[in-house]
Amino acid sequence: MDDSVIIYTDGACSGNPGPGGWGAVLRWRGRERQLSGSEAHTTNNRMELQAVIAALEALKRPVPVTIYTDSQYVQKGVTEWLPRWKARQWRTASGHAVANRDLWERLDDLATQLPITWCWVKGHDGVAGNELADRLARQAIEAMRKGKTDERG
Repeated sequence: MDDSVIIYTDGACSGNPGPGGWGAVLRWRGRERQLSGSEAHTTNNRMELQAVIAALEALKRPVPVTIYTDSQYVQKGVTEWLPRWKARQWRTASGHAVANRDLWERLDDLATQLPITWCWVKGHDGVAGNELADRLARQAIEAMRKGKTDERG
């Protein structure tokens, strides 16, 4: 039986920085779980990272995962930039401190615990799981504006 999990993630921000939301859709063995959350003052990149972190934290055990994201910041960050940042003591090639280091460190810790295939998809291009994650992120922002706070799954 295939125990792999497919995850779609997205982050959104109304203003950058501003109110933000994230959404994640986890699919496995014909099942689906939707997660979302929000922050009052954040950035789009932080929400993109938070979506992936929340999805990985929701896994009950280590299984193969395929993550679909429309964020090149996340996809390239994990697959290309992260090893170099760590080698440079969390500095970019230009010597600046890596933005969102707290989230990158958490994601790095989670990502080393299981096999992950990272896939970039074009945003708003009809990929159903990605479109749903986007809706969840935007709904989380609206819920926060209406007085509801974190809406995790």
